[in-house]
Amino acid sequence: MKRFSILLLLILPLRSVPAEGFLTVSGKYIVDGSGNEIILRGMGLGGWMLPEGYMFQMSAFANAPWEIKAKVTELVGASNAAQFWQAFRSNFVRRQDIERLAQLGFNSVRLAMHWEFYMNPDGTFRDEGFAITDSLLQWCADSKIYLILDLHAAPGGQSANNISDYNPAYLSLWESEANKQGTIALWKRLAEHYKDEPWIGGYDILNEPAWNLPPNNQPLRDLSVAITNAIRSVDTKHIIFVEGNWYATDFNGMTPAWDANMVWSFHKYWNSNDIGAINYLLTLRNTTNRPLWLGESGENSNQWYADCIALLEANKIGWAWWTLKKFGTINGPFNVPLTAEYNGVLNYWKGTAAKPSVTYAMKGLMDMAEGLKLENCVFNAGVIDAMMRQPFTAQTLPFAANAIPGKIFLVNYDYGKNGYAYKDAVFANTDNNSVWNNGWTYRNDGVDIEKCSDAVTNGYNVGWVENGDFLHFTTDVQQSGKYALTLRAAVNAGGGYVGLSWDGGAQALTPLSATGGWQSWANVPLGTVDLPAGKHSLRLSFYYGGFNLNYLDVQYVGPMSAGEAVVPPSQFSLDQNFPNPFNPSTSIRFRIPSDGRVTVTVSDMLGREVLTLADGHRNAGEHTVRCDASHLPSGVYWYSVRFGGERLVRSFTLVK
Repeated sequence: MKRFSILLLLILPLRSVPAEGFLTVSGKYIVDGSGNEIILRGMGLGGWMLPEGYMFQMSAFANAPWEIKAKVTELVGASNAAQFWQAFRSNFVRRQDIERLAQLGFNSVRLAMHWEFYMNPDGTFRDEGFAITDSLLQWCADSKIYLILDLHAAPGGQSANNISDYNPAYLSLWESEANKQGTIALWKRLAEHYKDEPWIGGYDILNEPAWNLPPNNQPLRDLSVAITNAIRSVDTKHIIFVEGNWYATDFNGMTPAWDANMVWSFHKYWNSNDIGAINYLLTLRNTTNRPLWLGESGENSNQWYADCIALLEANKIGWAWWTLKKFGTINGPFNVPLTAEYNGVLNYWKGTAAKPSVTYAMKGLMDMAEGLKLENCVFNAGVIDAMMRQPFTAQTLPFAANAIPGKIFLVNYDYGKNGYAYKDAVFANTDNNSVWNNGWTYRNDGVDIEKCSDAVTNGYNVGWVENGDFLHFTTDVQQSGKYALTLRAAVNAGGGYVGLSWDGGAQALTPLSATGGWQSWANVPLGTVDLPAGKHSLRLSFYYGGFNLNYLDVQYVGPMSAGEAVVPPSQFSLDQNFPNPFNPSTSIRFRIPSDGRVTVTVSDMLGREVLTLADGHRNAGEHTVRCDASHLPSGVYWYSVRFGGERLVRSFTLVK
């Protein structure tokens, strides 16, 4: 940086100290300035300084940032490319993004940094990276979010992969002493610049090293210690996050811990979410008396997200998800929709179309840069729900109004977990190979969704239906009465059945006859039902498969049948759960004599609330809620139902 800029930034504090003070290490846990344990819930800003091919839909022909930049320059020229990248960086993360993350419940962000924004090849320092980071830090401080600096691409690259911007024409980090010394010098300068900044959550000194290092990862330990020493020569306040080899999974040879204020940072992708998956990390924490932090995870289904975060938080481990924005995604928080012109550019790069004009190509690129602005992105609300709510409850929430009378599009099933909001046999990638969603569109659950060609559609239908799948809906009946039910289905081969049940009641089965193909749509009458006004749960269950589903049409045909009117219970009552004992789920049934707010919770034997199963308005009548205790240890628990100032309590036993 220019000397004048450096002096100003070193003399004047960028922002005031938060009441909580600096994050620090206290034994096995991270604490705030008051000594309170804190769980970091973060979002990675991957793609901002290091765009990867898959984020751009370019992985078939370009992956590393240097490859992507070369493609863009070849297509539109250096001057136009510079214009695009400037717009890209300006729009990718703005104050609005950080404010939105805080509103969604995040308390930290992880900035994936590329060394070339902060240093020149000759080792001198640049203004650009510091200016970007200073602005980001100000936004984080204003929103009370910690900023963790992550060196995602070190000089030369710490792995032979696109994620470190490795170029095989040059020496890697591990093959060049100059690159190692440049990395050390960069961290010292960063620490000098940010040493007094309390909203800096820490320094993640080397992202995902992956190199065949001799023996016991000694070169990685040596470099990590050298970086730590350089940081500590100017900054003794901030946490240092240390990653293991092979994408932050191998900590062999990295112990013992060499700094009192350091945290082991691991990454977790495409594996199971049971205690066995993290046992080696818990051992690392226990034997070194240093905390754990999941610095990166994601790129999976909503159910996998919920299961992973539940596992982490049950073991007091913070996390940061990957990543904030991508082009054409359903499994990240914010999707940048692909434009026609950008698809044309992609087709040229794929070799399936002629080279577009510079004007056409620039429109495609600049429109995508404009699409990066938060207000132009598509918010994947289900992804955030899976991260922030679903780890702690089995309760489902409405995805859409599902007003009756009207059409309920079957892709609009409730938000919630597999087994509650929906049931699908393949719902997560746990073996680094499986695909959890065949259609890869609209939603990020296990339910397979595709584009729909029916005359009346919201654009999508449920497909790839398998035996035992179901969908759960929260509906809103506007008027008590008798309703006719008609299913819109395309049946490739007969022999399948649809089961329909309301409010946990008996299931009515209807056979499906062939309609002529997967997109040959026909009406299937499902009979009539009497529905009182108010909220109702609807479950559609599927048997034997062989069909696609568009919507359920529910239309008023007259008043409720004589003698069918619902008589409210005379008093508030609560049944024993069934089954009991149970593993891992059970049903809780209760009755309320009038409409009102109902809260259903589970507490441990010390009275500490561990689950909220329901909290909201319920109509008079009998209700059933499901309790999923898969993340709780075996033991006896209390479940309670609160209604109208009364509280009924029973105990049940979880046996694993």
